[in-house]
Amino acid sequence: MKRLLLCSALLLSVAAHAKLPTPVLTEEAKAKAAEAAARTAWAAKQDAYKLCVAQDRAAAAHQQTARAKGLEMKPAVATPSCADPGTFAYVPPKPIEAAGAHSPAATAISPPNTNAPASAVVPKKP
Repeated sequence: MKRLLLCSALLLSVAAHAKLPTPVLTEEAKAKAAEAAARTAWAAKQDAYKLCVAQDRAAAAHQQTARAKGLEMKPAVATPSCADPGTFAYVPPKPIEAAGAHSPAATAISPPNTNAPASAVVPKKP
């Protein structure tokens, strides 16, 4: 009896989920999603920076205690310094038309190549 109730509840939930319409995102919702993605990426960079600083502190403490004990230390491997991502600043991207991504008019009017041989285009130096 419990199995029957469980199976019927599972089937009803799957059927109800299948009938839900897909959400239509407005421009405002898309902008909020883009900002949330940028904030998440910044948070990941911030976490990586904090981890890098903590690793540097741990390595420095280990080297200090090893020197105090008189252990022989190998020279440290050169690594890049920790890069602080700074404060969060989101600049929304411009639309393609406003970004100036189109080719200039001169390129669209004339082709970039000619049928003339290279010796005629670039004469030999005397």
